[in-house]
Amino acid sequence: MADRDLAKGIASSEVQEGHIVAGVLDGQDVVLVRHKGRVCALAGQCTHLKAPLSEGIVADGTLRCPWHHARFDIETGEAVGAPAFAPLERFEVVEDDGQLRITVPAEPGPAPEAAEAAELERIVIIGAGAAGHACAEMLARHGAGASVIVIDEESDAPYDRTFCSKQYLAGKAKRGETALPGLEGVDVRSGIAVSRIDREAKTIVLKNDDTISYDRLVLATGAAVVSPDFYGSDRKDVFALRTLTDADQLIAAAGQAKRAIVVGSSYIGLEVAASLIARGLEVAVISDDEWPLEKTAGLEVGAMIRNLHESKGVTFHLNRRIARWDGHVAMLDDGSEVKGDFVVAGIGVRPRVELAEAAGLDLSDKSNGGGVKVDPQLRTSDPAIHAIGDIANAPDPRLGHPIRVEHWVVAQRMGQWLARHFMGQVSGDYREVPFFWSGHYDLSLRYVGHVASPEHRTIYGDVPAKDFVVSFAEEGREQAVLTAGRDELALQKEYEWEQEGRSQAGDKMPSG
Repeated sequence: MADRDLAKGIASSEVQEGHIVAGVLDGQDVVLVRHKGRVCALAGQCTHLKAPLSEGIVADGTLRCPWHHARFDIETGEAVGAPAFAPLERFEVVEDDGQLRITVPAEPGPAPEAAEAAELERIVIIGAGAAGHACAEMLARHGAGASVIVIDEESDAPYDRTFCSKQYLAGKAKRGETALPGLEGVDVRSGIAVSRIDREAKTIVLKNDDTISYDRLVLATGAAVVSPDFYGSDRKDVFALRTLTDADQLIAAAGQAKRAIVVGSSYIGLEVAASLIARGLEVAVISDDEWPLEKTAGLEVGAMIRNLHESKGVTFHLNRRIARWDGHVAMLDDGSEVKGDFVVAGIGVRPRVELAEAAGLDLSDKSNGGGVKVDPQLRTSDPAIHAIGDIANAPDPRLGHPIRVEHWVVAQRMGQWLARHFMGQVSGDYREVPFFWSGHYDLSLRYVGHVASPEHRTIYGDVPAKDFVVSFAEEGREQAVLTAGRDELALQKEYEWEQEGRSQAGDKMPSG
């Protein structure tokens, strides 16, 4: 069905309301969707990482990507939900006498609704990672870039951090391919850190003693890697992986090495292991967990993931810690030894709350996830200051309590929602459903929702065959799913829970 020639035409009856029909036009994938009675034709590959949109779903006037859950406005092609930012190309549709025919590319869709810059006043964003960049990009897209200043501690232009452990580290993408869209009209100040916030004066003070005033301040300071504590962990051949510079250094080390040791068996650690295998290294994973991913996925998925990595050449040393590293051998806490040329620590991150804490903003207890407390509009205890991304401990209406989530798309959607909130395009509370993905060789995992523990889980399908759904419950209610080979189900669950949250509040939401 996907190779049908749309230039030759198809029967109008084949395109039903809310369904996706796939085809090609001059060799290019195209999808057709009937929306409000009218057939719309859009490019058939997601502008994020080229996923086939014919395998996605239609929901609330959007076309949703099956891989990473990006959202596109069906009528205009605009990318209204991260991780995609570039719009889909549109095509002219001729419908006549019961037949549909796709012709030339359509004129660009209408520009996004312009924001009233005077009403926005000055918005200062600290951080240009997922959350900060997405917030600034959405404001700039709506013509409000001149109202925005972004302070970025890193010297690199905003980039997609997920590439650091996946495509770029594995050698499947070049450094330039990690770049996020530019911020048109935004004053971006890179390579400079903020030393403090003066809430009374409504200014921030930079490390070079420059001051910048704000009407609204957005904290998007992200997270920092947790450092290992074994003897020798301060050596130059022990690497962390958070930034693009970290990835550069690790790639350089891998080019001179044969064997790598990865500490940690959660998602980042295992993605690093897979990427180093792709570079031809021998990889050993050392973890104090009993099974990989056991704290989020449970032992059934953990056993499958271990078998998958072992089939690619990874060796595991579980229930173990490094006691000492000398640059050639890691001595473990049971006296055994693992040889390697360098060590990569992937044992987690901590929210970077130092600026918020010094400014006297309310923080959440570590037992409750840590981070900066925010209300349902992502405001901190100072109403002029918002916090988004990895540092934000935000109310989750479905769970009934606040959570802090360290996922790329979550941070991006927080940033986009806040930008729309500033522009008056949304009302009510932030209610996006958490989502993340993880890639391991030819296996892709999708996780929708949130639970603190995988203890209460029900498995459907065949885990060893990598075709399954794990349903996680909290207080007797399904709150998250982990899927493999069930992309449409993951999308449907996200939409179902999204609608549930909106109906509870009666929120006004955008089409994306």
